Amino acid sequence: MLWSLIKILSFVVLVTAVTFGAEMLMEAQGGVTIQYVGLELSFGPLQAAILVLVLILILWLFLKIIGLLIALLRFINGDETALSRYFDRNRERRGFEALSDGLMALASGDAREAMTKAKKADRLLNRPDLTNLVVAQAAVANGDAVTAKATFKKLLQDPKTRFVGVYGLLQQNLQAGETDIALKLAEHAFALKPKHVEIQDALLKLQANQEDWQGVRTTLNAKLKHGALPRDVHKRRDGVFALSQARELRAEGKLEEAHKLAVEANRISPVLVPAALLVARGYLEQDKPKLAAKALRAAWLLEPHPELAAGFAAIVPDESATDRLKRFAVLTKSSPTHPESKMLLAELNIGAGNYQAARSALGDLATSDPTMRSLTILAAIERGDWADDQSVRKLLTQAISAQRDPQWICDNCGDVHQDWESVCLSCEAIDSIGWKRPPRSEAVSSQMLPLIVGNMSLADSDATIVVPAAEVEVLDVIDGVDAEQEPKG
Repeated sequence: MLWSLIKILSFVVLVTAVTFGAEMLMEAQGGVTIQYVGLELSFGPLQAAILVLVLILILWLFLKIIGLLIALLRFINGDETALSRYFDRNRERRGFEALSDGLMALASGDAREAMTKAKKADRLLNRPDLTNLVVAQAAVANGDAVTAKATFKKLLQDPKTRFVGVYGLLQQNLQAGETDIALKLAEHAFALKPKHVEIQDALLKLQANQEDWQGVRTTLNAKLKHGALPRDVHKRRDGVFALSQARELRAEGKLEEAHKLAVEANRISPVLVPAALLVARGYLEQDKPKLAAKALRAAWLLEPHPELAAGFAAIVPDESATDRLKRFAVLTKSSPTHPESKMLLAELNIGAGNYQAARSALGDLATSDPTMRSLTILAAIERGDWADDQSVRKLLTQAISAQRDPQWICDNCGDVHQDWESVCLSCEAIDSIGWKRPPRSEAVSSQMLPLIVGNMSLADSDATIVVPAAEVEVLDVIDGVDAEQEPKG
């Protein structure tokens, strides 16, 4: 401590002396003259500057020698580590300088220089917790996966750096596509630091891709607990993955457990249409059609949806068109101004052969919001009223080029799905698939006249009927309706 104070004071004195000497040299006209005990020495300005530098060097060497002598005296007096500490201090100073240079190189994007400095620091310093971090990061930046992986494994040996080692190996395996190993590493990292948001997200995505739905729900609860997920988002996603778990159990033949989870998913997220459909399907398998209808009606009240209408039709698949029109009144009257209700009521009246009522139910929807489905329904009404072929074909031409009706579309990548999924099959985004209209350029299928084309069952693709949006097939649908009608007059 005393020696450090002496060095600091000496440095201050040296700086003061150099400053004073510089001022003297600037003011000197003919040079510098030194007189001492009858001895006189004269120096020009350049010679004086050189003399000052030599004195500084002599002073620096003097301090080094004094430090070495003090260490030697301590060693002679019985301090066996005095000399080693003296040399270690110098070694440590050079090591930290190399470490600092390595960090600067890493920050500036010079991966090769960073690796060189990091290895030098590793040789000089006995601090693997510091040097291995820089070596690993430099190796990653330099694209040296082998060195990076080996260094991250070294970090696992120290409790202070274990998490960093696991995290580094996790990133390496994710980049290499080793998802099985990455999942185990993510679980280990999560156990070490459950509050780490990036680890939570990585674990969640890996569990979802592996279809570990129970694990996903556990991770979601952890994110909610540690404040990394809003409560409303957690609630919806918990329902989403409860539904995925129910689907998996149903595929395994565990129908009772699947139904319980479907009911739970429907309770957690009532607006989740596939959950309501799965609940209704379970009730139908238990021969409880009233409960199935109740589940679908509750979902319809929140947001009318064509798949809900198809599921409601599947409860009584063999009923007549007139009876179906009466039974569907509980849906159509609950939200009469919604476009889905208008189109549904129009389709039901087309099935019953009442084209005037169908036209009234459709209203101005085909002109105020001309979509493929609304225009096709209007074409069916026109054909039923025996309009000329040119008028019908004009409507069909407009329908083919019109705005597509809503589909299951990923908000992340824009991919269109035939059915809802909890994880996008294209980009693997979680809870990104929603019911919305695709861009006009998308050539997708459209649900048209789903309630008048034969019998339906919830067991068939979750009661979803999709008719390709091609003019010939549209004509086939309408011709099928027309064939059932007797010519007027």
